[in-house]
Formats: sequence, structure tokens, C-alpha cells
Amino acid sequence: MRGLTIKFGPSGNSDSFYKEGHKSSLEMPEWLYNMGLDAYEYSFSRGIKISEKMAKEVKENAQKFNITITVHAPYYINLATTDKTKMENSKRYLIDSLIAGKWMGAKRVTFHPGSATEGTRKEALERAKKVLNEILKEMEDKGLTDVTICPETMGKKNQLGTLEEVLELCNVDKRIIPTIDFAHLHARDNGRFKSIEDYAEVLDIIERYLGKERAKKIHVHFSRIEYTDQGEKRHWTLKDTQYGPEFEPLAQIFYERKMEPIVICESRGTMAEDALKLKEIYLNVAKRMSKV
Repeated sequence: MRGLTIKFGPSGNSDSFYKEGHKSSLEMPEWLYNMGLDAYEYSFSRGIKISEKMAKEVKENAQKFNITITVHAPYYINLATTDKTKMENSKRYLIDSLIAGKWMGAKRVTFHPGSATEGTRKEALERAKKVLNEILKEMEDKGLTDVTICPETMGKKNQLGTLEEVLELCNVDKRIIPTIDFAHLHARDNGRFKSIEDYAEVLDIIERYLGKERAKKIHVHFSRIEYTDQGEKRHWTLKDTQYGPEFEPLAQIFYERKMEPIVICESRGTMAEDALKLKEIYLNVAKRMSKV
């Protein structure tokens, strides 16, 4: 079913993409289109290593196959650091991700806010807000405001990135949209999502902070996850049913509230296959609920 306002796709390239003989991410848009997917998160997790030429070819292929591109900025961004050099580097990594993202035609750049280990969490959050304002000013100066930045909820308890912390960052400017990683929230809150009401509570909080219209357009990461008392341990696949959370209750709320997120699957190794399963779950929920 094409033409959905909710988009589904993988973070990075599935193992099967390479097993089938594909070598370049330039081939991903067509591959995803043939699977029935409509989004792709290109990962700069360990550095921005794409040329302008290749980035523009990704954009061309994505447009040809109607794939919405998003980007994940490097993992080592830390907007809350007290180290001036690390802070300047973090700003540069995010701006460089935005520049490369713009070449690729990306709609969104998601990033990890940083560590909460220096001083209090409140102090870390205030530092991150200050740096975020500086980044927004630089985005305006460099003509990058057509790409949306999306701070992500984090899975480890020593990281800045509770739901409320991320929403506070989004309140720095109405152009910022959160990346709600439901696996991370599940992990850091010791198995938070056990019922549809648990998901509804989170989406209600987002609406309270951002308003209904911005809340409808959130960026979403989803997978099953293993966790300890410190939070996230590792992501798993949808087949690993000993781990939560479940997607169907969330899909139901997306449908009921007419939400239009981009849903990116972060399953280990089977992210595209599982993204398709998430899409199928959503379509089945929509079909069932449209008859009610």
C-alpha cells in the first residue's frame, strides 16, 4: 500500500542486502522500494564519510523510488560536555551531518544529545540547550534550516535522553522534532511498555510539550531490546520475542490519533525485513480498526 502518510524503513543496510550481492548504499532505494518500504535512515554513526557526488546520487535514487531519506549523526556527539574542544567538535559533527544530509535530500537528522555524567542532569541539559541554540543559529547562517534536527531518547541511564529531557530540547525551537526510540525508553525505564496505556501515556506527554501537530510528526526508532538495571544492553530482532516491547499497541495509537511519523527499524541485521513487518502490523491494525 503506497501513499501512506506514515513511513517505514530501516536504519542502515540489512545483512540480506549484502548476501544478495549488493555493495553500495546507492542500491538501497530501489531495493527498499521493491520490498514495499518507503524510508531509509543513512547512518553516519562512526563518521561522515560520504562524498557530495555520492550523496547527490543517493538523493536522485531516493526520489526515483519515492524513499524518504533521514540521517543519523555520529554517535560521539555530546552537546552536554564541559570540554570546550569536544563541544566544538560535536557542533561540527552535527553541522556536517546536516550538510551531507541536505546533499542527500534528507528530511531529518537524528542525534544523541550526550552524556549526563558531568555535574547534575539539569546542568547537562542546560549546557545542551545552549549549544543547540548555537547550532540553530549556524544552521540559519548556512541555509540548513530545511533539514529538521531530532534529538533522540536514549537507552542508558547515564546518558542525557529521558523523554522529558528530549522534549525540553525540542522546546528550544519549534523546528526541532524528537526522535522517540521506544526501545530505549523501554530499556531505561525497566520494561516501560506493557500495555497500550503505557504507549498512550508517552504520546500524551509529547502532545503536552509540543502540541498536537508537532506530536503527530515525531521521528520513531523501534526494535526489541535487552536491558539491565543500567538500561540498554543490545537491540534484537522481532523474532526475539523474549524481549519487548511489542509494536501492535503503538500501531493502534498511531492509527487512532492519525499520526504521521517516520518509523525506522533498528533490529540487529534484519532491519529492513523487520521494518516491513512493522508496516504490515500497522496495515493490519488499520484494516481491522477501519471496520469498527
